[in-house]
Order: sequence, then structure tokens, then C-alpha cells
Amino acid sequence: MFFDRKCVTIKLVIKLKEYASFVELLKEELIPAMGCTEPIAIAYGASLCAHVLGEKTESVKALMSGNIIKNVKSVVVPNTGGLKGIEASIAAGIVAGNADLKLEVISHVSDEQKMEITDFLKNHSIEVKPATNKENLYIEITCYGKEHEATVVVSHTHTHVERIEKDHEPLFVDKKQKREKKKDFSFMSVEKIVQFAGEVKIEDVKETLDRQIDYNMRIAQEGLNKDYGASIGKVLLEYYGEDVKVKARAYAAAGSDARMGGCEMPVIINSGSGNQGMTASLPVIVYAKEENLSDENCIAL
Repeated sequence: MFFDRKCVTIKLVIKLKEYASFVELLKEELIPAMGCTEPIAIAYGASLCAHVLGEKTESVKALMSGNIIKNVKSVVVPNTGGLKGIEASIAAGIVAGNADLKLEVISHVSDEQKMEITDFLKNHSIEVKPATNKENLYIEITCYGKEHEATVVVSHTHTHVERIEKDHEPLFVDKKQKREKKKDFSFMSVEKIVQFAGEVKIEDVKETLDRQIDYNMRIAQEGLNKDYGASIGKVLLEYYGEDVKVKARAYAAAGSDARMGGCEMPVIINSGSGNQGMTASLPVIVYAKEENLSDENCIAL
């Protein structure tokens, strides 16, 4: 009898740990980001690098993984007046970035700073080359001043700082991350995800998911109300009507068009991607609203 109770106790402890891990994972993954996450990650690295330099940046050299170069090349960078690409991302981070805000690093940019970003691009050398390593997400930025230089490396995830140097002296190296590049998701399985979804207490995730509903619906509405990108969401509604299946696709498409088109509203990302965040959430949110479900019932979906 004692043995049986012990087994039950161990099983319950493991279950509670898994529950807490799921809740924590949601809070870590469902975070706000402004604009496409790759140019924002570049702006974040550039902002931090300029801060470490401690003097006016005269020129910049950057190494980027191929995946970053591909994803940033033609994307509008928010709060820059419509500027696109890697160089604009770097300039925005240096001129107007606040690295403390991470993926919202350029969420507060004045009109004067937008002009300064354009001037920086015209009057400063920014050299970008492909990185030779095999990382999918790798951003190395070096800022040169008159007396000093600084380097910041962002890798593996959009806000993970792997290395900081000033004048070739290391100020910070994340050795642990080099050994453990990926988070441990071993506690997860389809069965356990379904179980967690059925048992989760709404109050444990309400703040996180309420923010997701609010942010992602607002940028989807913005995409439907204005002309961003190819306006796919508006086209879907115009030609196929407002059946809930059409609306679910239209809202996700509109949010993505707005985000990639430089809309200055934040989105809640999923697995590091804003488009994935909207694709995973907006169809569910639209369906819940179409059925006049409460926000709590929407979260429960």
C-alpha cells in the first residue's frame, strides 16, 4: 500500500512540473514583436552594439546567416518611414534603438529620428556579408568609432546575445548556450499538449492569451482597413464573402501583410515568428468571435 501511494505521489509531482513547464513555455514564446522578427533582431543587435561602443558610430560591418539575409532583404522596417532591408535595420537600431525593449527595440522613434536614420544610411558605410558558419540565425555586428570598436553576436534565437566584445576584449560570452543551443522540449508530446489544453486553469494563461487576442486582432484589422502588401485579406473577403472559413484566412493574411509591409503595431509571435503567431491564433479568434464566445471561451479553444 505504501509503495502504491509513493508511485501516485511521484506521478502527481511529474504532472505538476509538466503543467508548470507548459505555462512557462507559453509565457516565453508568446511575446510581442514589432515588425518582421528578423530585421528587429538586427536592430536589437545594432542598438546593443552602439551602446557598448560608447561613442558615435562611424561605420559598421555585419555578418549574417543566409536565412537572415533572405528574410530581411525586402522587408519594410517599422518606424523608419518605409525603409527596407538589412542596412535600414542596422541604422534604425543604432540611431533610435532601445535594446532594453528587445523585440520592441524600435517601437519609440520620433520623426526627427526617422530623418536621422535616413541620414545615417547616406553618410555612413554599412558593409554586410554572409556568415560562413552553419547557423540558421546568426547576426554579428561590429560598430567602429574614432577610438573604439564593439561587436555583438545574436544567435540561435532573435534576442539571444551570444557574445559582446569591445576593442577585441570579451565583455560577455554565453558559454552555456553554446552547449545547449536548443530548449528542452522532451516533456512535450501531442498527448500531453492535448491534456494540458483540456486541464489548464484559465487564470494561469489569461494575461498571456488576452494580450495575444488584443494585439493580433488589432493588426489584422489594420491590414483590412488599409492597403499593405498585396492586400490578400481584403481580396479574400471581397471575392469570397464573409463566411467564417474565409474570414479566418483573411484575418491571418491581413495581419501578415500589415506586419511585413511596415505596420508599426506589435504582434504576438509564436516560435520566434510573427506570421506563425498570427496563423496559429487569428483563425481561432475569428471563429470564437463569429460564434459570440467570451474571451475566456476563446482562450479555452
